[in-house]
Amino acid sequence: MSTTTRPSEHATETESIVTSQGRRRGSSSAAARRSRSAGPDRSAGRTRTSTILVTGVLVVVALYFLVPVYWVVVAATKTTGDLFGTFGFWFAPDFALWSNLGQVLSFQGGIFVRWLGNSLLYAGVGAVLATYFAAAGGYALAKYEFRGRNLVFGAILGGVLVPGTATALPLFLLFSQLGLANTYWSVLLPSLVSPFGLFLCRIYAQATVDTSLMEAARLDGASELRIFHTLGLRILSPALVTVFLFQLVGIWNNYFLPLVMLSDVDKFPVTLGLNNWLSQTDRLPEFYQLTTGGVLLSIIPLVIAMIVLQRFWRGGLTEGSVK
Repeated sequence: MSTTTRPSEHATETESIVTSQGRRRGSSSAAARRSRSAGPDRSAGRTRTSTILVTGVLVVVALYFLVPVYWVVVAATKTTGDLFGTFGFWFAPDFALWSNLGQVLSFQGGIFVRWLGNSLLYAGVGAVLATYFAAAGGYALAKYEFRGRNLVFGAILGGVLVPGTATALPLFLLFSQLGLANTYWSVLLPSLVSPFGLFLCRIYAQATVDTSLMEAARLDGASELRIFHTLGLRILSPALVTVFLFQLVGIWNNYFLPLVMLSDVDKFPVTLGLNNWLSQTDRLPEFYQLTTGGVLLSIIPLVIAMIVLQRFWRGGLTEGSVK
C-alpha cells in the first residue's frame, strides 16, 4: 500500500511545485508588462525639492518671455487714451484692435506693408543663403583635409566673438566706397555670413556625416557637390533648421545695421520703421496705437516660422535615438 501511495504523493508535490513556479513566473511577467507599459522610470536621482525648484525656474522663464507678448496683444486693442488711462495688463471697454490694424496697414499709403515686405526679403533670403553657406563651409571643414583648415576654423571662431555693432561702421564706409550704401544689398550682404552657423554645422557634420557613406557614394560615381546636396544636407537638417531660425530671428530683429546703412524710408525694415513711428509720439500721440498695432503684426511671421519649423527640429534631434 505504501508503494502505491508514495508515487502519488511525489506527483502531487511535483504538481504543486510546478504550479507555484508557474504562478511566480506569471506574476513576474505581468509585473514586467506593467513596468514596460508604464514607460521608463524617470524619477531616478530626483527629489521633490529639486522638482519644485526646476518647475519654479521654468515658470519664471516662461513668464519672462510670455508677459511682454501678452502686453503687446492687450495694448494693440486699445486707443491712445485707453493705453494710458486703463490697466496695462487688461483689455479696455472699447475694443479697438481691428480699427488699429486697419490704420497700421493703410497709414501713408500702406508704408507698413512695404516695411514688412522689406523685412521678409532681408530675413528670408538672408537666412536661407546664410544657412546654405554655413552648411557648405562647415561640411568642408569637417570632412576634407587641407592645409590651413584649423587656421580658417580659428578665424571663424574669432568672428563669433565680434559683435555685429562693431562691424557696422566699417561696413558702411566700405559700402559707401562701393556705391552700395542706402541699397537693399547693404543690409542683405552682411546677413549672408553666419560664423555661429558655420561653427555649428562643422561640429554637427563631424559627429553625424559618416566618411564611409561618402566613400560609398564616390564609388557609385557621385561628384562631391552631389554628395553634399544629396547626403550632407539631409543629414545636417537638424543643424540647418537651428541655424535658419537663429539667423531669421537675428536679421528680423536687427536694428543697428539698417539704421547705419539706410536713409530711404521705403527701404526700411519693420524694426526701423516702427522706431520711426515711435519717435513721433511726442508731437502726435496717435502714433502710439499705430506702433503697438505694428509691433503685434511684426511678431506674427516669427511665430509662424517657429510653429512650422519646430516639427523638423524636434524630429531631427530625435532621429537615431531609438533603434
